[in-house]
Amino acid sequence: MNYRHIYHAGNLGDVLKHTVLAAIITYMKKKDAAFRILDTHAGIGIYDLTSDEAQRTGEWQNGIGRIIDEDIPSDVAEVLDPWLGVVRAMNPQGTGIDMYPGSPIIARDLMRNQDRLTLTELHPDDFRTLTDNFGGDKHVKLIELDAWLALGSFLPPKERRGLVLIDPAYEVEDEFERLLEGVQRGWKRWQTGTFALWYPIKERKTVNRLIANMEAYGIRNVLGLELGSGRIGPEKPMVSSGMLVVNPPWTLKQKMETALPWLCDKLKRGPGAAWSVQQVIDE
Repeated sequence: MNYRHIYHAGNLGDVLKHTVLAAIITYMKKKDAAFRILDTHAGIGIYDLTSDEAQRTGEWQNGIGRIIDEDIPSDVAEVLDPWLGVVRAMNPQGTGIDMYPGSPIIARDLMRNQDRLTLTELHPDDFRTLTDNFGGDKHVKLIELDAWLALGSFLPPKERRGLVLIDPAYEVEDEFERLLEGVQRGWKRWQTGTFALWYPIKERKTVNRLIANMEAYGIRNVLGLELGSGRIGPEKPMVSSGMLVVNPPWTLKQKMETALPWLCDKLKRGPGAAWSVQQVIDE
């Protein structure tokens, strides 16, 4: 309940998370049928990078700050433009960046008229701000609820197509265990849905255990994506993060193989910078 994403908005983790989120939504729009997005840890939706909180950590400077004014190769731009288009629309000044969209804004801006978005947020202050930002939007359902309960309550959606984005704060020691339990609960109810799980990488064994446990439970077809700017360590600041995508769009692997090498080069801050795209659990 203490976590506030304003301190971390636009950082390296958001670069990966939001690139992947936008790519999945862009793919889902290729079919006319409506889809539903469930964002389990919604936050407030919009972040002011000029605020005292964002300036205090400055994490965005080594994330979106390194990308926003770059000349991007055309093949990479094709992957990044759905995400960066939303970012640039919030920063009409043309250069630099003052405002950063969270996943709810990115999802809402990329959705079509027939699609729907469900946002759950437990922090009372953040939920009030989220309501101010989205109140009255008939395409968005706002729920003040623990994310792990949402995974057992709102799946499958009536649309039968869609995405669940799960990106907890990782403030507590057992967050990876709660993540595993949550995705198991959600996948059991909706085995054809796409689930995108974001996680920080501090040590490799924690991630390997999560993947092994998902596979042992019976979850299939999982794509692993990672992006890091330096050498990881349990006592070091977060410099690497990853996503596990269950039932990924078939185009996602190729798109990330195009975008992540360029992003890694722009975001690297020393030895250990790396990226990876691999099928970690077979179909």
